[in-house]
Amino acid sequence: MLRKRCLTPGGAPLILLVCHLITALDVPLDLQQPPTLTHQSPKDYIVDPRENIVIQCEAKGKPTPNFSWTRNGTHFDIEKDARVTMKPNSGTLLIDITGGKVEAYEGVYQCTARNEHGTAISNNIVIRQSNIFLIIKFIYLEGSPLWSKERVDPILIQEGNSLILECRPPVGLPPPIIFWMDNYFQRLTQSERVSQGLNGDLYFSNVRTEDTRNDYICYARFNHTQTIQQKQPISVKVLSMDAINETIAAFLNDTEFYSDSPAGERRPTFMIPKGQTSNKLVLRGHMLKLECIAEGLPTPEIHWRKESGELPNKRTFHENFQKTLKIIDVTEADAGLYRCIAQNSLGSVHHIINVTVMASPYWITEPKNLVLAPKETGILICRANGSPDPSITWLMNGIPIENSPKDLSRKVEGDSIIFSDVQTGSSAVYQCNVSNEFGYLLANAFLNVLAEPPRILTPTNQMYQVIMNNRALLDCASFGSPIPKINWFKDDQTSILDGDPYVIHDNGTLEIHVAQKDNNGKYTCIAMNDLGKAENRVQLEVKDPTRIIKQPEYRVVQVAGKVIFECKVKHDPTFTPTIMWLKNNEELPDDERFIVGEDSLTIGEVTEIDEGTYTCIANTSLDKDSASAELTVVAATPAPAIIYDRPDPSTDLELTDERERSIHLTWTPGFDHNSIIQKYIVEYEDGLHEPGVWHYLTEVPGTKTNAHLKLSPHVLYSFRVVSVNEVGRSQPSYPSRQYQTAPAAPDENPSKVEGAGNEPDNLVITWETLTGIQSNGPGLQYKVHWRQKDVDDDWTSVTVANVSKYIVSGTQTFVPYEIKVQALNDLGIAPEPSAVVGYSGEDLPMAAPGNVRVRVENSTLAEVQWEPVSPKSVRGHQKGYKIYYWKERSVFKRSRRHVEKKILTFSGDKTHGKLPGLEPFSLYKLNVRVFNGKGEGPPSPDEQFETPEGVPSAPAFLKILNPMLDSLTLEWGAPSHRNGLLTGYTLEYQPINNTHELGPLVKIIIPANETNWTLKNLNYSTRYKFYFHAQTSKGPGNIITEEAVTIMDEARINQPAVDADKGYSEPPLATSLPVHTLHPTFHKVRPVGPVFGNINTTASEDFANISWEYWGPDMSFYIEYMVEDSKEDWKKEFVNGTQSFFVIKGLMPGTTYKVRVVAKGHSDEPVQSTEEVFKTDPAMASRQVDIATQGWFIGLMCAIALLILVLLIFCFVKRNKGGKYPVKEKEDAHPDPEIQPMKDDDGTFGEYRSLESDTEDHKPLKGSRTPSNGTVKKEDSDDSLVDYGEGGDGQFNEDGSFIGQYSGKKEKETAEGNESSEAPSPVNAMNSFV
Repeated sequence: MLRKRCLTPGGAPLILLVCHLITALDVPLDLQQPPTLTHQSPKDYIVDPRENIVIQCEAKGKPTPNFSWTRNGTHFDIEKDARVTMKPNSGTLLIDITGGKVEAYEGVYQCTARNEHGTAISNNIVIRQSNIFLIIKFIYLEGSPLWSKERVDPILIQEGNSLILECRPPVGLPPPIIFWMDNYFQRLTQSERVSQGLNGDLYFSNVRTEDTRNDYICYARFNHTQTIQQKQPISVKVLSMDAINETIAAFLNDTEFYSDSPAGERRPTFMIPKGQTSNKLVLRGHMLKLECIAEGLPTPEIHWRKESGELPNKRTFHENFQKTLKIIDVTEADAGLYRCIAQNSLGSVHHIINVTVMASPYWITEPKNLVLAPKETGILICRANGSPDPSITWLMNGIPIENSPKDLSRKVEGDSIIFSDVQTGSSAVYQCNVSNEFGYLLANAFLNVLAEPPRILTPTNQMYQVIMNNRALLDCASFGSPIPKINWFKDDQTSILDGDPYVIHDNGTLEIHVAQKDNNGKYTCIAMNDLGKAENRVQLEVKDPTRIIKQPEYRVVQVAGKVIFECKVKHDPTFTPTIMWLKNNEELPDDERFIVGEDSLTIGEVTEIDEGTYTCIANTSLDKDSASAELTVVAATPAPAIIYDRPDPSTDLELTDERERSIHLTWTPGFDHNSIIQKYIVEYEDGLHEPGVWHYLTEVPGTKTNAHLKLSPHVLYSFRVVSVNEVGRSQPSYPSRQYQTAPAAPDENPSKVEGAGNEPDNLVITWETLTGIQSNGPGLQYKVHWRQKDVDDDWTSVTVANVSKYIVSGTQTFVPYEIKVQALNDLGIAPEPSAVVGYSGEDLPMAAPGNVRVRVENSTLAEVQWEPVSPKSVRGHQKGYKIYYWKERSVFKRSRRHVEKKILTFSGDKTHGKLPGLEPFSLYKLNVRVFNGKGEGPPSPDEQFETPEGVPSAPAFLKILNPMLDSLTLEWGAPSHRNGLLTGYTLEYQPINNTHELGPLVKIIIPANETNWTLKNLNYSTRYKFYFHAQTSKGPGNIITEEAVTIMDEARINQPAVDADKGYSEPPLATSLPVHTLHPTFHKVRPVGPVFGNINTTASEDFANISWEYWGPDMSFYIEYMVEDSKEDWKKEFVNGTQSFFVIKGLMPGTTYKVRVVAKGHSDEPVQSTEEVFKTDPAMASRQVDIATQGWFIGLMCAIALLILVLLIFCFVKRNKGGKYPVKEKEDAHPDPEIQPMKDDDGTFGEYRSLESDTEDHKPLKGSRTPSNGTVKKEDSDDSLVDYGEGGDGQFNEDGSFIGQYSGKKEKETAEGNESSEAPSPVNAMNSFV
């Protein structure tokens, strides 16, 4: 029993004197007590209609509780329903639904258990049946399978595109588990490219031809009912590039228009979730799953991170190839922003998920049963948390506490009920209901007022056994009211056990931290309260541990041989251990070759499969021990089975012939285990200087068993021998007896003696100290000697110890010194050492190189020469020379720029060097400095030189502007590095045909002051390649290239071609509008339709050309456009026929527009292209010349008018002469609607024909009698004016009426309005020309 006294900080009692908090209290069932629920069904109970419903409700108490139920808030009378029964002595309901309807028993149930001391209530238990049974029931009645009403059409898709196969299973309770399989019930392989989403859909980041199959089947498994249903198989066909080319070529009869590559590589985009951000709500303690699936080519990789912290290591898991982030047992700390990143070689995209963690109520302190004696004080605490904060409601015996009878001993304060001065009749069951919008908690806790003397609940005379040095726990569970106090006694002692090594816990358990043999004995626990006492005796035995004292060892055995592993165990004499052997941590094979003895394992007729690790485990009832060894099986030889192993250690090491510097060692070899000993290694230990560390001394051949060892003075030697054969090294032998050599003076001096100053006025002398064995005796010191070289001075010396460095101060700068370091000890000094030369510290050089000269070799290279400085002025080790040089400015630019100095280093005593990488036509300066180990000396005076002109770099850019039918304009930027005075530009260009063959090359020289050039007389709808470079007097620079296409002549494209013999021929396939790129890419394959591709726009001041490519069924097209960022609606322009280009007119100059192409069928949804953005050119003064004011044009018009007048006179004369052409009468009787004025209504001639109008210019006029081949048919007479004069080519009708004089610009405009055109005529041609 747990006792807590509730006191204020000052020591005063809280509320009353004492309050008891009882946790996990079980009242013996023979005592009076209120009901306690022991078992109940879960809150959400999903039933299987194939089985009876069992709603559990179990409780204990005295007297035995009675049970009742409510259903949907009202009393549920089970006696009135023959299908419902209650188990005897229980509240569990059994509902027999055989032949009945489950729906009739769905609802909210609550169980009540009551006796005379109180009432306990269960949670609300919601009974529902799984939705899948409703679906199955419908299926059986209707006779149709699942998903039957869904039409699953085959899917055709281009290789490289993304794809989603939807599952959309029927809703189940609980939700079904989704998986995809084929017709053979094999799960479909998933990867980073192909994976199943949390919604059950199958996602393809990009499809491949191997994804083609007709059996993509989605399965839904309903675990609660063990039911599996499947969707109709989905057929997917991935079209390769060749297949697409063949398919489209069959329709268009042009295989050159399509590409051989799959859908283009693209940066990732998210298939799920959509948008840039999303939100996720998860409850505390639940599982959080975040999902990001992206499409792209190459296949994107998914990465996750939390924006405001780290992901919890032990609760975070990545699933579905990193596409799903799973966090289990969610806490409030897991709320925040999570970023998923999809990345491939072309870029990345991210999505932010804002995770909000809410919480249904959870316990902080759950109320526990409270047992109080009369007049005592206690408290019930119901403390919970949640998000949002939950509300707390108290009930007593199932009734809200505010409606229960008043009790002066009870006081409700929020989450606590405080009881004071309780009486016997105050027993009751209290319910605490904690709830928020996400759930509720209901806890029953009784107050039981009892007056009971102590009783011991632990069995009497129980024996406790424990292994020595382990912890011992002796139980003394008790009950009483008031709560009894527990005391422990050992054997016949009268003193209470308290303090080290004993600890008495609040529940009465006695703990001994480290049990020893002297803790054996009998222990008595006594429980005492005001009403009496009780005691119990237990016994403790402390046992010896189980240990394996002879462990199995590594063995090598031949095939068919025998091996024995030993395992001898020491244990407590009162135990009989069980020995178990394992092979590779598994049971031994069931093979008679394996014989387990009392302390060994024998394996006979060994085979190769017997190799492995064998473990011996010794078990007792209290502890165990284990040891392992490895078995290696080698091939058998023709000879009898021989076991090879490492040699046994050598024995009988003996030292003889003891001398000051040597000794003789002999030994007896150990057994070689059938492998000849190859050598012996002798090792030694220095007990004086490095005890416990063994060093290699020498080795001798395996044929010798002795060695003559050379020794050092002042060493306490021990020797051991290691034998080596082909199998390996033996264990070292036992060490020989110790032998100490006498001390002596050192034999050697320190090594690596050096002298180098680190300051201008010092000399640092360093050396490598001697080891302990090199010291030869105690008192090791070093005598350091130095003197200036080449000066008749005496040696200066100092003696130091335990250091490896000495600093000589006050030296001259960079002066050579002779240095010696000599070892000495208490017995003498080492031999005289050799002197080494060192230098005192360096200082910065004092002089600069003189007579610096520069010789320019070419525009990028110059050679520099100088005279060396004197060695004395260097004041250190001369490392070399450095040339500092920098560009002041370009020769043709007087403005200075930021100076960036460059350094070239020349080691040693070189007096010349070359400066590469100079910029042509530039002014440079330089200086030279000498440097040593300390740094650089002063610079020489600056020298100035100029580099000559060079060839320029490539022009900064090359743009193609205003492509027209037969002209375009090139604009460029001057080279970023002119490297001289530009003398001009060279432009070369040549046409390129559909097979990428190049035409003749045209070359143009352009003055240097030009920045644009217009090319005229080009071929329409032709791709040109341009080569452009600048040049100086030194020659041409780097070339920049560009490609462009002139605008197509739509009159020629859409006008049917006529052949006198063959009639009409198909118009040529329209090519795309110009695409300007430095490195053009030709795409020949586009996605399977309906879909748009290759949307191109070209804008001018008030119009824009848009062209596109489309794949799919025949549809009508229209263009939608609007000003970017405006709130106006899209403007719509319909496209004539199936043409793939359009001209948008009436645009505002200098304005940014959005445009898209839309395809619409009769019944299909519209298909939209991507939105393209373009900007019209700003308004500017027109460069066009009004030809109506030009003299040549006026003269030409006068000549034409004179010619027409002559023709009219000729016609009039002919008519009067022949009488066959009543022109006037026929014209009056049948006025020709086709006769139009020559000019537009506005009096101007057309100078620009859009792509759209051109398409319709050349269609035949409605009602025209002119044949489509352009010839004039003879109807009434052979004597036609066609036979006279040069102008008779279609200019007169057969009735003699002259129409040529009226077929001017107005006729053309009318034809455009009527979407038709007349056959060409000279006047029409003239109008087109002007």
